Amino acid sequence: MKLLAVDTALGACSCAVLEDARTIAHRFEVMERGHAERLAPMVAEVMAEAGLGFDALTRLAVTTGPGTFTGQRIGLSFMRGLRVALKIPLTGVTTLEAMARAAMAQTGLFIGAALHDARRNEVYFELLKGESTLIPPAIATLEDAVAQLASAAGNAPLCLAGTAGESAAALYPGAILTQIRQPDAIWVARIAQSKAVTEGAPAPLYLRPPDAKLPAPRP
Repeated sequence: MKLLAVDTALGACSCAVLEDARTIAHRFEVMERGHAERLAPMVAEVMAEAGLGFDALTRLAVTTGPGTFTGQRIGLSFMRGLRVALKIPLTGVTTLEAMARAAMAQTGLFIGAALHDARRNEVYFELLKGESTLIPPAIATLEDAVAQLASAAGNAPLCLAGTAGESAAALYPGAILTQIRQPDAIWVARIAQSKAVTEGAPAPLYLRPPDAKLPAPRP
């Protein structure tokens, strides 16, 4: 399997090309803005480094969110276009799972969580145990999220990732804080490899309704 994965959903832009378990090209750049301008050149760079034409790819993967509205749409739109052009499957992976899986691999712990600052005194969070999801992507206050993690994990040692990981670690005794703050396309690719192929394109994952609202109809 030759798989191209990308992430633009949060505060980084990354691309990776994997051939089965081997990473053959990778780029990761922290950035708050500029994903739209950087993504296509970055994809071209990793494909050139991998020595592959796009027709050699057999699968695609992309983060679906949670993330910024614009960031989510950039990656999804780009990869949906490739899916149509190449006629190959596109798999969606949450940003939180990508971070939590990376943290679990880094620490060797069986339980891992990712918490990302969602602003408005809230965080996005997800909890994994082995290959299972204990808490799917959710949004809550930091205190409520940590309480849910502790209850689901049974106060067992767990590793933390994400921009709200440090704040969560201060409230969770025994938690192991990693330096992982953003999702990486390498982990998006690895997770996608283990997921079943589905028909259709993945949809963006929104945990909060958009700020903009349609005007109310005139009476």
